[in-house]
Amino acid sequence: MLRADGWVVNHKRVERIWRCEGLKVPRKQPKRGRLWLNNGSCVRLRPSWQNHVWAYDFVQARTHDGKVFRMLTIIDEYSRECLAILVARRLRSDDVLHHLADLFADRGPPDHIRSDNGPEFTAKAVRAWLGRIGVGTLFIEPGSPWENGYNESFNGKLRDELLNGEIFYTLTEAQVLIERWRQHYNTVRPHSSLGYRPPAPETVIPGRPDQVFVQWGLRPNQAFPRHRV
Repeated sequence: MLRADGWVVNHKRVERIWRCEGLKVPRKQPKRGRLWLNNGSCVRLRPSWQNHVWAYDFVQARTHDGKVFRMLTIIDEYSRECLAILVARRLRSDDVLHHLADLFADRGPPDHIRSDNGPEFTAKAVRAWLGRIGVGTLFIEPGSPWENGYNESFNGKLRDELLNGEIFYTLTEAQVLIERWRQHYNTVRPHSSLGYRPPAPETVIPGRPDQVFVQWGLRPNQAFPRHRV
């Protein structure tokens, strides 16, 4: 973020300043092995283009009065963009259906959608509706959250950067602050896998050619998308 503002600074110096000020320095994540089948193929489908694979999961938190509220987080695994965070006291399979329908109408349905085996995701109504519109369901193995790694990583950032540092006095306050953080995550916060660019910036900052291709979701030898008039 400093470099985006025009600073010429080494990341090690910034980390030393973090430590001097008593701030938390991000820890390096341990490497994890992947789940493989007997024939040597990997279970998890890798996203290859935008709208190829979406992932969704639930996160739980509490307001100041101790009452629980839930969040449904939905991300695009390829672009890393957070498509929506639905915040409510209770979320059921019908709520998942209605929210997905709004996103599909706005962005188009993905090829696949990944989730765990929770009852809200495995409900017959949800699976039948997704099947009718041609969206494949990718259910992870029970007790294997690393198979939904992109969404788990996003949920960890949501908790570390917002939920652990905010007191929500009402559900409405939680909805407003969480949506504000989602917009910041998509448009401002740099992402290392995207060349330290945000997933969906409001403006495109000129940079190296390879960074421009990453921003458009293209390979260096791939042409820019053409739109019909």
